[in-house]
Amino acid sequence: MARIVVETAEALIDQDIPVLDKGFVRLVDYLGGDQRIVQAARVSYGEGTKSFRQDRALIHYLLKNWHTSPFEQVQLTFHAKMPIFVARQWVRHRTARLNEISGRYSVMRDEFYVPDPAHVRYQSERNKQGRADEALPLPEAEEVVRRFRKEQAELYASYEELLSKNVARELARANLPNSLYTEWYWQIDLNNLFHFLRLRMDAHAQYEIRVYAEAMALCAKAVAPLAYEAFEEHVLGSVAFSRGECAALAALLDGREHGLEGRPMATFEEKLARLREAALAEPVEELAKPSA
Repeated sequence: MARIVVETAEALIDQDIPVLDKGFVRLVDYLGGDQRIVQAARVSYGEGTKSFRQDRALIHYLLKNWHTSPFEQVQLTFHAKMPIFVARQWVRHRTARLNEISGRYSVMRDEFYVPDPAHVRYQSERNKQGRADEALPLPEAEEVVRRFRKEQAELYASYEELLSKNVARELARANLPNSLYTEWYWQIDLNNLFHFLRLRMDAHAQYEIRVYAEAMALCAKAVAPLAYEAFEEHVLGSVAFSRGECAALAALLDGREHGLEGRPMATFEEKLARLREAALAEPVEELAKPSA
């Protein structure tokens, strides 16, 4: 069977998508696309006999109903460069294969992430693991940036000094900070990439990994545009309610108080706000249930 070629993906191959101040995401290879998904779902080969509209309806049906194994037939391989602290969040997604640059074999480059002053913000009081919306006053934010640069330069100078004394690279690197840039090749199937994107493109995700997810989303859309359309419609644009939240929603629809308080109430109201946003978004054309 001939390799599936997707023109939009071919146009992206080996093209840098700049991320943060010195990072990038690069699509270096892909296997399959929308056609592979429908072939796998129908357990057939060749060009198939279904129309574009039927293929699109099938892909939407599969993703909407969590029949995700056909999406695993599509694979994407990325070359990415990111700060170490981003890589350590990224690697928590254990459904991919990766090879990272090694500081045991290579001298690490003098490349560190320095945030834009606009992204230097206070600790959130509601989200213990994230930033608040409020940025530090510009003079204070610029001082934080200057401190980043100064300490990074000092630590890299110490690293170079240790190397000049022939201290082993694997030990000399130990004091380098998490803001140092690293690189890797990362290969993942489309189903697990969608799971990664659902979590890391969320507004609650850290900004520095969110922008990498957005870059990879561009690649996923190029490789499998129909699948990505379905992902936007049924995953990114959807809102999931717990059983208790469904009861609260039913109470509101009946004109009663929802009865939630504290953090559960705040979470519920946040979901309602997302629901209103989704209602204002451009809907995808209604698709009939496909025949496999």
